[in-house]
Amino acid sequence: MGNSKKYSWEVSDNQENPASMAMLYATGLSDQKMKQPFVGVASCGYESNPCNMHLNDFAQEIKASTVKSKLTGLVFNTIGISDGISMGTAGMRYSLPSREVIADSIESFILGHSFDGVVAVAGCDKNMPGAVMGMLRVNRPAIMVYGGTIRSGKYKNEKLNIVSAFEAFGKKIANEISDEDYMGIIKNACPGAGACGGMYTANTMSSAIEAMGMSLPYSSTNPATSPEKRKECHEVGDYIANLLDKDIKPKDIVTLKSLENAIRVAVALGGSTNAVLHLLAIAKTAGLNFTLEDFKRINAETPMLGDFKPSGKYLMEDLHELGGLPAFMRYFLDKGLLHGDCMTVTGKTLAENLSNVAPLVPSKDSVIHPLENPIKETGHLCVLTGNLAPGGSVAKISGKEGKSFSGKAKVYDSEEEANEAMKNKEVEKGDVVVIRYVGPKGGPGMPEMLKPTSIIIGGGLGSDVALITDGRFSGGTHGFVVGHVTPEAYMGGPIGLLQNGDIVTIDADAMTISCNVSEEEFANRRKYWKNKDLSHLSGTLKKYSQLVSTASEGCITDNG
Repeated sequence: MGNSKKYSWEVSDNQENPASMAMLYATGLSDQKMKQPFVGVASCGYESNPCNMHLNDFAQEIKASTVKSKLTGLVFNTIGISDGISMGTAGMRYSLPSREVIADSIESFILGHSFDGVVAVAGCDKNMPGAVMGMLRVNRPAIMVYGGTIRSGKYKNEKLNIVSAFEAFGKKIANEISDEDYMGIIKNACPGAGACGGMYTANTMSSAIEAMGMSLPYSSTNPATSPEKRKECHEVGDYIANLLDKDIKPKDIVTLKSLENAIRVAVALGGSTNAVLHLLAIAKTAGLNFTLEDFKRINAETPMLGDFKPSGKYLMEDLHELGGLPAFMRYFLDKGLLHGDCMTVTGKTLAENLSNVAPLVPSKDSVIHPLENPIKETGHLCVLTGNLAPGGSVAKISGKEGKSFSGKAKVYDSEEEANEAMKNKEVEKGDVVVIRYVGPKGGPGMPEMLKPTSIIIGGGLGSDVALITDGRFSGGTHGFVVGHVTPEAYMGGPIGLLQNGDIVTIDADAMTISCNVSEEEFANRRKYWKNKDLSHLSGTLKKYSQLVSTASEGCITDNG
């Protein structure tokens, strides 16, 4: 049957499998469609989230494009968990585990049904790394299509995005906003379909995956409701047909060099700390020897150029208007900061894709600053170690927050405790808020701490209060925050031994996070330490807690 139908012939043409053939004919497949390569179109679409509510429509358009390319495209669904909806609730514990469920389901369907290739259309942030991890596991020709970014909202002439709603809550607590304006921001922050508009995790990962070569050029910056995004969906069929014909697979595309491209782009644009988790997980799934130390090295070599929200001014739609991610990557490539010889899903190298793209012209007053005048000379995704995080931690420090912070610990064993304390004005200037037992195993699920950081920012304490956690942060978080503290409290890490009043010091120049507690004192405290009781767990979270690796290893569950 040739390269293009290496696997599906087993169920569509093998005379020894009559039942599978009969069932496929029962779905309405013609003789011609039975002879064509089978491509699974994986949709993360569902109705209760703007990031994903349009993806099932895109999946049908992608399916139609495969038909035009003489392929048999068949849609199947996987899940998504909205961080924006689940944030600050018990449901947030399911967000990061959903990445593994997505990877598991794509692997299960494609291998279980003997499909030849896969196109995944993904929206919210865990969708994308989950899809790429699933593609790498099956290692059959594959393309990821990003559902696109949302347009900006507007209220009283102020440009809004989803983080505007979170931070409005902090302003409400501080009595800086009326009830009418509070609801006005909420109702106008998200004007329709698309993922969060700033350089939060969704746009960070879509940019990284395009730079990695696993999505088509412009996929990361084409807005969700734009004609360009529809055109992209209509063109996918020809590209997946070419990959099938040439037998170009995800592991031919995701290499150490393309991973470095992905990280450089994520760092240069000022991306989310979640990129560290997801790119480490993608590397592990691809079988690449890549660690937190490699991430630290690339971050140190890469300047931060993107002036995007949450710490900057701009949204992804602004980069789209300047030529999209390819225009930025052409500028970066011309400066010698990308590997141009990496293969991509177009069947061409990155340099070939960018050869006819006009490079973006950066400006210190625009979305992208020039290399000669960066926002920060080294990357903002700082990997910190020290006696509080011997296994590593990650901070997003753009320089606007300052480079160091030292203060008294205010210790909370849950996000709910911390939020209540801040609402009651118990957190003061100079404090370091510590939220623990929210790591991958102890959370379980490593929930994001956007609600507490939004209370801090909205309450006007962004420059005066730091927050550290063994959980993680939304891409919408900014301020002096450190997450992914490893070992986590549940695993007996030092963060679980901190007490109120201990002095915690964060130093972005020295890349350290430490406290004024001696090893002898830690040893004494450990004698009286009691772990969090997780005996009540069942189902998804129980399995996740038992299987998940550390944050410094990407929080993967197939760590064999």
